[in-house]
Amino acid sequence: MSSPFASFELWAGLFGGLALFLFGMDVMTQALKSAAGDYMKDVLGKLTRNRFVGVGVGAFVTAIIQSSSVTTVILVGFISAGLMSMSQSVAVIIGANIGTTITAQILAFKVTKIALPLVAAGFLVSFTAKRDNWRQIGMIILGLGLVFYGMSIMSTALNPLRSYEPFVQFMISMQNPLLGAAVGALFTAVVQSSSATTGILIVMASQGLIGLESAIAIALGANIGTCVTAGLATIGKPREAVRAALVHTVFNVAGVIIWIGFIPQLAAFAQWISPGAAGLTGAAQLAADTPRQIANVHTFFNVVNAFLFIGFTTQLARLVEWIIPDRPIKPEEILLPKYLDEDLLPTPSVALEAARQEIRRLGKRVRKMVRKIMPAAITGTRAELQEIAAMDRVVDARHLAIVRFLGQISLAKLSERQSKELMELTEVANNLEQIGDRIATAMVTSASKRIDEDVSVSPQTAEVLISYHSEVVSTLDDAMKAVVSKDPDLAKQVKRRKKDFSQMSREILAHGLSRLTADEPNRLKTYAREMEVMEILKGVFTLSRRIALSQT
Repeated sequence: MSSPFASFELWAGLFGGLALFLFGMDVMTQALKSAAGDYMKDVLGKLTRNRFVGVGVGAFVTAIIQSSSVTTVILVGFISAGLMSMSQSVAVIIGANIGTTITAQILAFKVTKIALPLVAAGFLVSFTAKRDNWRQIGMIILGLGLVFYGMSIMSTALNPLRSYEPFVQFMISMQNPLLGAAVGALFTAVVQSSSATTGILIVMASQGLIGLESAIAIALGANIGTCVTAGLATIGKPREAVRAALVHTVFNVAGVIIWIGFIPQLAAFAQWISPGAAGLTGAAQLAADTPRQIANVHTFFNVVNAFLFIGFTTQLARLVEWIIPDRPIKPEEILLPKYLDEDLLPTPSVALEAARQEIRRLGKRVRKMVRKIMPAAITGTRAELQEIAAMDRVVDARHLAIVRFLGQISLAKLSERQSKELMELTEVANNLEQIGDRIATAMVTSASKRIDEDVSVSPQTAEVLISYHSEVVSTLDDAMKAVVSKDPDLAKQVKRRKKDFSQMSREILAHGLSRLTADEPNRLKTYAREMEVMEILKGVFTLSRRIALSQT
């Protein structure tokens, strides 16, 4: 008897079907992220206060993007941005494993017959729809159809193996749980998708090529193999990324260790809770029943693992923080962006949130420059002025990084809301950079002239300018708060400050004119420097107000 493995049709069908399966998953995932990306971002950012809710959020988001590894990568930006703590992220990571079981549940239905109708319907909707939401829905249907069609092709290709004795014996050896888990981990690490591993198990089970216990062992191993993707994604990434990947690994490995010795009991439980096919016996019944049993047991042990570990999220967070402690920031690292991770670019809504948090970081640096300049402008030395001017180097570097990242986001297919947000963030970043320039160039230059001309600002005028400067700092603070929290009401409050600020400007001008006749040395040059400081601060106020206006 010739070996089926020498058949071109077998390998072409197996790899071609797997390629269609993975391509369909990618099409479906991208469309789901485009359709639900903003909602997914809001859910992740706001609903993780409670650990049980965090598990639900992790399951929901991963069900959308069908990758627990990608969910882990997304969480890194939120941890770094301070939107959630490490212990909160642990709950989401735990929930992510539940989300990956949705695919297996869908695939366990007899869906291959509707594969091509779904492809046709999905293409028709995506090709003819005028609204972007409907186009994305069409792509979701198209992707799902390709997943089912890939399964159908693999199923047909694997059919000859049912009567090939060496392969049958090899699959019997998979009843060794450690061997099965190792195979599952290795295959999942190669294809970087536990959903693909589970899908192939269901295909093989439907052909009677694999028993339930062997399939459970391989599915357990897939939970370990999926950690490789997240681990590879953390190479060269910040420590927050490594910690999140380590939580993912510790949780999955511990879960497999718990269940690896109870595979026969898991199989019996799966058979008990899963409905059997009526009117079938023997191999035909096994082929009909095992796919659903695999899907159910896959969901069961992931859900139970989540509830076993939910009480230890804080301890898990402390463990990984102890294993991977913080390290001192090197001087050159202050120029580097903290939140702009290119792994977030495939999910524009989350990438935009990362850019917003980097802008918050830029704003804090600019605010520090604005705050420090006032004492230096009135009484500071050249050394103090040069120190402030040097701070603009960091501002320029962060601004360029933000603009570059926003440019990369713009290459993706964005919704109308996302495109608007992209423009707003670009405008905010540019205005912050201009404020930095006003301080580092205009204000430092003016203060240097004060030193050259031996000008001494009177205590009365200094008090007036300091009050004026405080209003500018307060306006910048509130404008940035409105940007970070996306608070249009606060932005409108900043907008309404123009009238009061204009009144303050007129009062300073009147004060300066009244001081022109004072019997003091260098009175005209002093007046020129004082008015120059006022005009520069007025420009900073205007730019701060523009930042707030971008949120109205």
